[in-house]
Amino acid sequence: MSFGYDTEVDSHALGRRVQPTLRSMTQIRFSPGHALVIGAGVVGLGTAWSLLRDGWRVTVVDAGRPGDGASGGNGAQLSYSYVQPLADPGVWAQLPKLLLSTDSPLRLRPQLDPHQWSWLVSFMVACRASVSRESTRQLLALAAHSRDMFERLRQEERLDCDFTASGKLVLYPDAAGLASARRQVALQASLGGAEQRLVTPAECADIEPALTHYAARIAGGVHTPSECAVDGGQLCATLHQRLKASGVSFLLDQAVLGWRREGGRVQAVKLTTGEVQADAFVLAAGTGSVSLAQGLGLRLPVYPLKGYSITLPVEGTPAPGAPRVSVTDLARKVVFARLGNRLRVAGMAELVGENRQIDPARIDSLKATTHDVFPQMTLSGDLQPWTGLRPATPRGLPLIGLADGGPDNLWLNTGHGALGLTLAMGSADRLRALLRMASAPASRYRPAPAACSV
Repeated sequence: MSFGYDTEVDSHALGRRVQPTLRSMTQIRFSPGHALVIGAGVVGLGTAWSLLRDGWRVTVVDAGRPGDGASGGNGAQLSYSYVQPLADPGVWAQLPKLLLSTDSPLRLRPQLDPHQWSWLVSFMVACRASVSRESTRQLLALAAHSRDMFERLRQEERLDCDFTASGKLVLYPDAAGLASARRQVALQASLGGAEQRLVTPAECADIEPALTHYAARIAGGVHTPSECAVDGGQLCATLHQRLKASGVSFLLDQAVLGWRREGGRVQAVKLTTGEVQADAFVLAAGTGSVSLAQGLGLRLPVYPLKGYSITLPVEGTPAPGAPRVSVTDLARKVVFARLGNRLRVAGMAELVGENRQIDPARIDSLKATTHDVFPQMTLSGDLQPWTGLRPATPRGLPLIGLADGGPDNLWLNTGHGALGLTLAMGSADRLRALLRMASAPASRYRPAPAACSV
C-alpha cells in the first residue's frame, strides 16, 4: 500500500509527490464520539489522553498490560533535539559489518520474508543525504511539539515517572565521527533545533565527571543541555491509573481477533470476550499494528527493530562513578539514562523479525560496555534484562492518519522506531487534530509519516 504526506516531500513508499492537503481544509464542526485505541504503550496511552481531553469517550484495548511492549524497558532518553534517522548515507559503508559481524550493534539477518525485503529495499533507498535531511526536519518539528505536550501532560497529571532534565552527551570515537556530528549539529541548528555544541573530551568530563577516565578514548562529543529522560514503563503505569480514574475504559489481556467491517467503515473489533463497537479506531499497537492491519487488507511499511536493555541500581556506587547526565556512546549504539537511583543501559538494533527472545550475548555486551565506560558501577544481582521490538518505518518517520485504501474511520499512530518515547505526545496531539477533521471526505487527506503543524 502507499502513504501520503501532509507536507510536500519525496515519498519513497508512494513514489510520487503529494501536494499539501490539511492546510487547505476548512475547519469542520467537531462532534466527538467513542474512540477505541488499540495499544497500551506510551503512544496508545498518549493518544487516549489527548482524545479524552478533546471530549472523546475512550476505550483502550491491549493484548497485554500497559507498557508491556517496547515502552517498558526502552532507552529512557527523551531525545527532542538529536533525532538523526537511522536511514543515513553512512549505512552503505557499514553493510558488510551489518551482514557478517556477530557483535555489531546494528545487525541484519536476511530471512525468507517478503515484508523484510520490501522494508529493506525502501530503507536503503532512503539512505541518501537529501532524504535524511528532510526526515530530520520533520522529526525535529514533531519532537518540539512533543516536548510541549509532554510538559503539559506532566504538569496536569503530576506524573511520578523518574523524570530528569540533566542534558545529554553524545560521544564520538574518532575525528571522522566528530566531523559527521558537526554537520548534523549545523543541520539541526539551521532547522531550528535546540542549543547544541561540540565539546572536547576534557569538556565531556567536566560536564559529566563519571566520564573522566573514559575521556581520553573519545574524540569529543555533542552536548545538548535541554535533553531529558523518563522511565517509560513507569510513565505507562502511572498514566494508565490517571486515565482509568478519568473514565477511560481498559480492556487488557485481550487480543484483537478480527474486525467487523461494513462498507467503508469498521464497526467493531472482535475480542475473546466479544465485540466492541466504536466510532473511530486508532491502531497504536507498535509492531503488532502490521498483522492487525493485514486483517483489513492493508500493508504497513513497519518492521521491528529489536533492542535490549539492563537496569542497574546506583546505590553504593562511589561518586562520581554513576552518570547523572544522559550519555550516548555512538560507536557502540548504547545509551545510558539516569532514572532516580537506577541507571538504564540500552542499545542494539537487530532486524531479525518478530523474535522476542533475549540473547544472553547481547546482555553481556551491555554489561561489558557499562563496565568499560563506568567501571565503578556494580554489575551484580538482577539487572532486569529486557528486549523489545521498536516499530520502524524505512525513513524513521511515524505513520499518523488514515491508511490509503483502508476504512475511513481507522487511524494509524505507529512506526515511531527508537523515538517512540520522544514523539509519543506530539504524535497523539497531531492525531487528535486530524480526528477533529474526521467528517471531511476521506479522499481529502492521507496519513503522514511525520505530522505537520496543525
